[in-house]
Amino acid sequence: MASAALGASALFGPASLKAETASAPLLGHSGVASCAGSTCHGRSVADGAVVRQDELLRWQEESSPTGAHSRAWRVVQEPRGQAILRRLGLDSAGAQRECAGCHASPGAARLADGVDCEACHGASGGWLATHYTVGASHRRNVAQGMTDLVNPQVKAQVCLDCHFSGDAKGQFIAHRIMAAGHPRISFELDLFTTLQAHHDEDADYAQRKGGKTNAMRMWAVGQAEAVKRSLELFSQPTRAVDGIFPEFTFYDCHSCHRRIYDGEAGASVTAVPNPGRPLDLGTPPYNDENMIMLLAAAKVLAPDAAATFDARAKAFHRAMLAGRAETVAAAQSLRQSADALSSRFAEASFSREQTFAIMDSIASDAIGERFTDYEGAVQSVMAVDTLLGGMVNQGMVSASAASGLRIQINQAYAAVRDPNGFQPIAFRRALGGAVRSIRSLR
Repeated sequence: MASAALGASALFGPASLKAETASAPLLGHSGVASCAGSTCHGRSVADGAVVRQDELLRWQEESSPTGAHSRAWRVVQEPRGQAILRRLGLDSAGAQRECAGCHASPGAARLADGVDCEACHGASGGWLATHYTVGASHRRNVAQGMTDLVNPQVKAQVCLDCHFSGDAKGQFIAHRIMAAGHPRISFELDLFTTLQAHHDEDADYAQRKGGKTNAMRMWAVGQAEAVKRSLELFSQPTRAVDGIFPEFTFYDCHSCHRRIYDGEAGASVTAVPNPGRPLDLGTPPYNDENMIMLLAAAKVLAPDAAATFDARAKAFHRAMLAGRAETVAAAQSLRQSADALSSRFAEASFSREQTFAIMDSIASDAIGERFTDYEGAVQSVMAVDTLLGGMVNQGMVSASAASGLRIQINQAYAAVRDPNGFQPIAFRRALGGAVRSIRSLR
């Protein structure tokens, strides 16, 4: 999984994550200091017998994405953050209202702590004193209020709140916020987890948590949950529009952010036909990057459901040409398909052969023809890298063999390095070359 982190960290700057506990009711936020003892997670070296015990140091790491959460509120105060606030016309109170929902933790007394331990692991009032005592187990900790981050569906909901958009105060990343300079929103659960990892998945971890993280399962469930979240938010009337305009955060950026030729000699239309979007030329399409990945996975792991999901996705796009009521109805049908796929993926084993088949599916003609815009292309590169890293983590492929393919994978990353220079056909060739190289490992 480390290889995926190295490739994608150059594409995305540090992001901040926040969510309330997804298990027991909120019982009190104890703060970073409650975890910082030298017998807990505050050591300066990773020499703990059970866990590293230097997790706080990694959370604060300045030179790595692992420290991004601790810097989450600080970036709001830095020049770029202040420039965004000025463009939005926000004072300090407005910054707390609009930004603290993701750049700080719920219930925290100190905004300066940014996104702290409890933002992900849940408010610790019910489990802090007992989660390390004799007889403690992951199951008991979860029962006492710790968020079950081992469960990919639970984890996705935690991370989506800020790495995609949430429904709580200050969690919805509207187009106006991105227009003011906020980074573009994109979500890939396993890769973002890898960039933020503070723990080691050793034998002890596997014993306590029931095995190592299955990166392939985490990726697939994350794609399904992202589709669900997007459709849930879009179906809310207050989220879907901004005055008389659509809320453009739901739409594919690249479909509008293209060069305007305006009758220049030799000009040509740069849009490429997309078989997954039965829309008129010039109609802004919904951002379907996660839908494309979900379909690629479904074709392998749930072929009986893939055709239904694909048909409903096309019907959703087509409904936008009819009206709001028709589109919301189509969104709910599509969301039901995504929910069913999420549940199936959460129980799937993701064998070596299935994982190779998913990568083949991503690069196949049927899916590749849908990489007409930047967002879906980026998702595909992250997916291939994540899936390969997951097989290494599960012992299905050797690390040395996987590292030998880094040149081909980096070429695919290079093809999506610059959104302004994205060329669909050239990208498809780069992605196909990477997957053909990976196929040699079979």
